[in-house]
Amino acid sequence: MGRLRQAALTGLLAALTLAAQDQPVIRVDVRLVRLLATVKNHMGELVGGLDKQDFRIYDNGVEQSVALFERHTEQPLSVALLVDTSASTAKELKYELESVKRFLRAVVREGNPLDEVKLFTFNYEVVERTGFTRRMEVVEKALANVRAEAGTSLYDAIYFGSKALEGREGRHVLVVVTDGGDTTSAYKFQQALEAAHMADAPVYSILVMPITNEAGRNIGGENALFTLGMHTGGRVFTPSVGPQLDSAFDEILRDLRTQYLLGFYPRDVPKTKNRFHKIDVKLNRPDLRVETRSGYYGEAET
Repeated sequence: MGRLRQAALTGLLAALTLAAQDQPVIRVDVRLVRLLATVKNHMGELVGGLDKQDFRIYDNGVEQSVALFERHTEQPLSVALLVDTSASTAKELKYELESVKRFLRAVVREGNPLDEVKLFTFNYEVVERTGFTRRMEVVEKALANVRAEAGTSLYDAIYFGSKALEGREGRHVLVVVTDGGDTTSAYKFQQALEAAHMADAPVYSILVMPITNEAGRNIGGENALFTLGMHTGGRVFTPSVGPQLDSAFDEILRDLRTQYLLGFYPRDVPKTKNRFHKIDVKLNRPDLRVETRSGYYGEAET
């Protein structure tokens, strides 16, 4: 009887194995893909009263189920603030830093009590000035030691700022204050963009231009910042120094306070040789438009 039972079990296992081999293989990525989305009307005004059923998400053209939805999300915010201290910023640096201080005070005063900021400066090198903190005295002390020097390692700063945000609970955002351009980075534009995607971090850039005529501006650098904003769900502001600079920081805060948090688990998405998955978020209301990141990095065919 023992040998017969063993033979029966062996046959059953073989049959189950063959049956499994005949079934189509469905790849499932269990990673939750999170999207921070800002919705505006045709006047550019923020819209904050939508519901889960108003959103439709497509991953490489395949519609997905919205597994996570929060309106005016209260999840804690981690801000990596990157301040350009290259030589070309020297003239306006004092005014920029004062606006930075006012922005950070508003972040820690008016948001979630767990919101924190981390300060980096960059010229020919990237310097981590603080850890994540809510203590404004720590940030202000760090800013007091900032000096302008030659070189602009913008892409390095975005790369290291993004890495600092990875693994943090809640929402992430990169805020860059710069006059544009990159001259000394070890990392390339595409590496900086991928790092921001991996950190789920929109890039908000405040482009303070000491030179406003076409001949002296770094148009390539400006275009790079606009591309970073477009692909990560961020924005670019081009204020003059003074009240306009404060207004740019205020607009960033309004965006962050009116964000929707969406999430989905990729289902039935065919793998391609490209690791990048293109995301489309659509609204059931044609009078509104949504701003979010253009995709995420997942697995690729081997």
